[in-house]
Amino acid sequence: MKLLKRIKDKFLYGGGVMMFIRSSLAAQVASWIDMGTSIGLVAAGISQWIATPIGAVVGGIINCCINYKFTFRASGCSVKAVAVKYLMIWLGSVFFNTVGTSLLADALDNWHILEAIGVTSVGSFAAARIIVSLVVSLAWNFVMQKYFVYRSRPGFDPYADRLVDGLLWIVPREMNKTNETK
Repeated sequence: MKLLKRIKDKFLYGGGVMMFIRSSLAAQVASWIDMGTSIGLVAAGISQWIATPIGAVVGGIINCCINYKFTFRASGCSVKAVAVKYLMIWLGSVFFNTVGTSLLADALDNWHILEAIGVTSVGSFAAARIIVSLVVSLAWNFVMQKYFVYRSRPGFDPYADRLVDGLLWIVPREMNKTNETK
């Protein structure tokens, strides 16, 4: 029983390899939701240029929540700063996923041997989406989240907090102006 508790504690709270495993699990959950959403939209006739970012939005929100609480335990970081930093890295991820998936899917569609063995354009898109997602997840998302997003950055975080505070102050004020003129 003590061995199981030690293994569980190591998995849940350990750094290094255990943090990477937790991050990989979080990324996989988010990626499957992301890919399922985007592949489903493409199969329904939505353009891959629209389906990929929609899937990324859904997956990004899930990933941020899991990583904040489970993977990196960023309780010492300002939630507002984490949100701004995550958004910055996530936008890079959306870009890399969108462009990479579309370029690779187009390349696979033009590879006639795949067509000859019965691979459809949806199949090419699905393969491209999986490959690009894995590369972006490991090479961009994990590294940037570990060393930037979920760590306190005194030279950046106060500005991120002020940005969010300013946006929160402007939005309700603008909404009140709209309501006053009615």
